[in-house]
Amino acid sequence: MKVSLFITCLADVFYPEVGMNVVEVLERAGCEVDFPEEQTCCGQPAYSTGYVEDAKEAMKQMIHAFADSEYVVTPSGSCAYMFKEYPDIFKGDPHWELKAKDLANKTYEFSQFLVEVLRMEDVGASFKGRATYHKSCHMTRLLGVSEAPFTLLKNVDGLELASLPRSQDCCGFGGTFSVKMGDISSAMVDEKVKHIKETGADVLVGGDCGCLMNIGGRIKREGLPIKVMHLAEMLNRRGEK
Repeated sequence: MKVSLFITCLADVFYPEVGMNVVEVLERAGCEVDFPEEQTCCGQPAYSTGYVEDAKEAMKQMIHAFADSEYVVTPSGSCAYMFKEYPDIFKGDPHWELKAKDLANKTYEFSQFLVEVLRMEDVGASFKGRATYHKSCHMTRLLGVSEAPFTLLKNVDGLELASLPRSQDCCGFGGTFSVKMGDISSAMVDEKVKHIKETGADVLVGGDCGCLMNIGGRIKREGLPIKVMHLAEMLNRRGEK
């Protein structure tokens, strides 16, 4: 099975290790992974801010970059959902709408691909420690991927998975929201970190780098001994703490 990695901006610039872990897990699962170098931003920041026509240029580039891919897998539910939006954004444009539908239909968030396409629930990971999982908004509410991460985490040997109070609450990142509404965003992430501390977890796991950057920043500023990990990093562990 051939898979193309859609790395996303945040992983590319700030969390390259997430991309490497995704590739290693997929390759162990028998996938042949490639990386189309023509890829760029999916257009979500511009689109969410209202610059639709400007965003379309980035979207067209992404459609071109993954035109020959069999499957597209990304370590971000938010960016995966953006691809799912492309057909509506290009609706009425016969040429681009058709190409957008093709990209949307073959795109999967990382855990979604493992569970729904590869039919894997146990990837052979092991980790000794107590972790809790943050549900990112776009991945859970819009993309509809809520159970796949838990299915995989429950099968990590040695991992104690603690339930996160008010797990449905947003962490306050929301892309440009955290910039435009800084005070509200700060209050929201404070609340999120408060609940993370209540779990007694050593590790916070999540499926979107934006959320992990926001929550991780607050955890670091508070000097808390809680490690922040992307789901792909946890699933690639072999007994380390």
